[in-house]
Amino acid sequence: YGNFIDDLRLYVRGGTGGMGYPRLGGEGGRGGDVWFVAQERTTLKSIRDRYPQKRFVAGTGANSSVKALKGEKGKDCEIHVPLGISVLCDDGKEIGELNAAGERFLAARGGLGGSLATNFMPCKGQRRIVHLDLKLIADVGLVGFPNAGKSSLLSKISHAKPEIANYAFTTIQPELGKIMYADYKQISVADLPGLIEGAHANKGMGHKFLKHVERTKQLLLVVDISGFQLSIKTQFRTALETILLLTKELELYKEELLKKPALLAINKMDLPCAKDNLNELMKQLENPQDFLHVLQEEMIPANTLEFKDIIPVSTYTGEGIEELKARIRKSIDEAAEQENEEYRKKKLLLLQTSE
Repeated sequence: YGNFIDDLRLYVRGGTGGMGYPRLGGEGGRGGDVWFVAQERTTLKSIRDRYPQKRFVAGTGANSSVKALKGEKGKDCEIHVPLGISVLCDDGKEIGELNAAGERFLAARGGLGGSLATNFMPCKGQRRIVHLDLKLIADVGLVGFPNAGKSSLLSKISHAKPEIANYAFTTIQPELGKIMYADYKQISVADLPGLIEGAHANKGMGHKFLKHVERTKQLLLVVDISGFQLSIKTQFRTALETILLLTKELELYKEELLKKPALLAINKMDLPCAKDNLNELMKQLENPQDFLHVLQEEMIPANTLEFKDIIPVSTYTGEGIEELKARIRKSIDEAAEQENEEYRKKKLLLLQTSE
C-alpha cells in the first residue's frame, strides 16, 4: 500500500480524576476526555508520523485543596482525524463515524474526581484500543478489473497523475483526482485498486478496495471492450461477463452498493473490431437476463445494475472523454437536485404538521 494508510490502531485513555479532600468534603476534578475531531487536510499517515507511539492520554484532574475545594477538570486531549473515518473497537464493532469537518467523537471519558461517593478516592479514566478506519469520500468511484484503463481514464479527466503501465496491477493504492469544469465546479473521482474475482471474500485487495466504494456517491464502471483475462491460468471474460462479475462482487460485499447511481464507460474503443464488439454489447445490455447462462451459477448476480448512461471512450485517442465528463456532471447535478427536492418536501411536511 506504500504511503497510503487507511487503518490505524491507537491507544486512548481518559485522565484520572483528582483526589478529594475528606476533612472539608472537597471534590477532586474530573479527568480530561479524549476526543477525535474531523478536520480537512489531515491524513492517518500524518497522525502516525507525529505520534509514533500512537498513545493518547488526557490530563489528570486537579486535587481538591483548602484553596479550591472543587478541583479543576483535567485537560482534554484532541486528535485531528481525516473526514470519512469509522471508529471501531478492538473487536471490530463500529462505535462512531466522522464525516464532516468539525464533527467530534468522544473516544475515552475521564475518570471522576474523589468525592464522598467514592470515599474521596479518584477514579481512573476509560481506556481502550480503537481502530480508525478510513473510507475515501469522493463523488465518483471508478470500479473495474485490473488493466481496464481506470488510471489512464483518471489522468485524462482530472489533474491526477497516477502510475500507469501495461500489466495488471499498477494501482495498489487509491488515487484521488478532481475534474475541473469551465464554471469552476469540481467533482472528485477516486480510482480504486483493481477488483478481482473473489474480492468479496477478501481475495487480492478485496475489502481494502470495496470499503472505499461505500462512501462514493456514484459508481463509474470501466470495462475493456475487448474483454479481460487476469492471467494465463484464469478464464477469459467478455465485456458483458466482466460487467456481470463486477456487479456480483459489489452485491456480495454489500447489496446497497447496487442502489447507487451508476455510469458505464466502455474503454479501448481505438482497438480494431471495437465497434462490432460495442454493437453486440449494447444488444446484450438491453436484455442481460438472456445471456446469464454464459456464467457459472454462483457468479450470476441476483440484480443487474441499471446504468444511467453508457459512454464509449478511448483514453488513447481521447475519444468520448469530454462527453464522459459532461455525463458525470449531469448525473451528479441530477442527484443533488433530487436530494434538495426531498429535503424541501421534508421541511414542508414538518411545517404543516407543526401548524
